[in-house]
Amino acid sequence: MKDIFPHYNIGHFINQPNNPTEFEILRFETAEEPNVDDFHKHTFYEVLWAEKGESKQIIDYQEYVVKPFSLFFISPNQVHYFEEWQPISGGTLMFTEDFYLLNQRNKDTLFELSFLDNLYSNPCIEFTENEFGDILQIIHQIENEYHRKNKNHSIIQAYLHILLAQVQRYIDTTQLKNNSKKYLILFKQFKNELEKYFIERKTVSFYAEKLNITQHHLNLICKEVTNQTATEIIQARSILEVKRLLTFSDKTVSEITFDLNFTDSSYLAKVFKSLTQQSPQDFRQEMSEKYRIR
Repeated sequence: MKDIFPHYNIGHFINQPNNPTEFEILRFETAEEPNVDDFHKHTFYEVLWAEKGESKQIIDYQEYVVKPFSLFFISPNQVHYFEEWQPISGGTLMFTEDFYLLNQRNKDTLFELSFLDNLYSNPCIEFTENEFGDILQIIHQIENEYHRKNKNHSIIQAYLHILLAQVQRYIDTTQLKNNSKKYLILFKQFKNELEKYFIERKTVSFYAEKLNITQHHLNLICKEVTNQTATEIIQARSILEVKRLLTFSDKTVSEITFDLNFTDSSYLAKVFKSLTQQSPQDFRQEMSEKYRIR
């Protein structure tokens, strides 16, 4: 099924769509507003930092307010909308998976960062002014290296690793519960496989086999990380796609049922209402008024 959202690489956000750049850092105060659709998907990771002002961000129907002394994380394939561009002082740091993993032997290091690729954690992290000062210091080092005439991408990558490790340390010391790295990696591997196959494959057994673990083990991992079963997560991913199609396409419920490989329209409607407390038609009406008419 063709994706209804445009996928943008980093080049699009510097208004150079053909630029294959894998890392960029921009300040909101001086950056040119990117020529991208309001709702879109990234092929890269983005970290917004806010020093002054506030900005509203939307990721897959969840609205967040980015306040001063905070970071906001956007991961590939999330449907993102940047509500406001001008009022916020700070900037954005964009990098690809390949850039982060360059010369890394352990390819799971990116998955060990709990705040990336995870719909079940808050993508907005607020710091105290002093804590944020430590974050800004690293960002400034990245900026300084980036703007050198003889900039070194290995040095930028090293600073990026330090920045994200600092964020992870903050999370580890402030959260009441921390998931094991092994479980977090397996959960994100499960989510990657789910993203590829959720239309055709809706059984826990399929994904457990993909990960070479038992269904019981996969359920334990999902409960530990999200407090949901694997079945609930698979179902939620399908319903998220139903929401997207109801909001941003003119497809009928019958067409969506066929496209997403549900048994029939009545079954889709039953599952949809159990998770959203709305019928597909009522949801479409509400979201059309909220998001499509602007």
